[in-house]
Amino acid sequence: MEELQWQFARFDDLPIRDWYAASSARVDVFVMEQNCPFQDNDGADFHSWHLLGWHGEARVLAAYCRIVDAGVKFVEPSIGRVVTPRGFRLKGYGRVLMAEAVKRHESLNPGQPNRIGAQQRLEKFYESFGFKTASDMYIEDGIPHVEMLRTA
Repeated sequence: MEELQWQFARFDDLPIRDWYAASSARVDVFVMEQNCPFQDNDGADFHSWHLLGWHGEARVLAAYCRIVDAGVKFVEPSIGRVVTPRGFRLKGYGRVLMAEAVKRHESLNPGQPNRIGAQQRLEKFYESFGFKTASDMYIEDGIPHVEMLRTA
């Protein structure tokens, strides 16, 4: 697995081409692939740090997530829209992305917990990063989810 080049920026500081790559990856996975029509642009992007993992000299987006400020999605800060585009799956990039996101969260929000709304099928994945299930299962956009909390 080739090491990713990380880009970490607020929405207003992202070059438009980089935002386009992130937004396209999100729509491709969450809307098209998961056959889940929903409004991806939810307003939280303006109140988030965006973490993009670029692969290779051609600078292809291999991993993306956002770290949403406290008080926007949840009382706590939140890692969300975690996505690995199809060509980069099953190669460990999702784990590398989540480890980097947790590290960035801890740097931005020392001593603060992190709450996520996770697809229930990925519960074990997030547990491996210290998240614990903190709600009953609920349906969001037709997909079973659970809230998970990672304490400081």
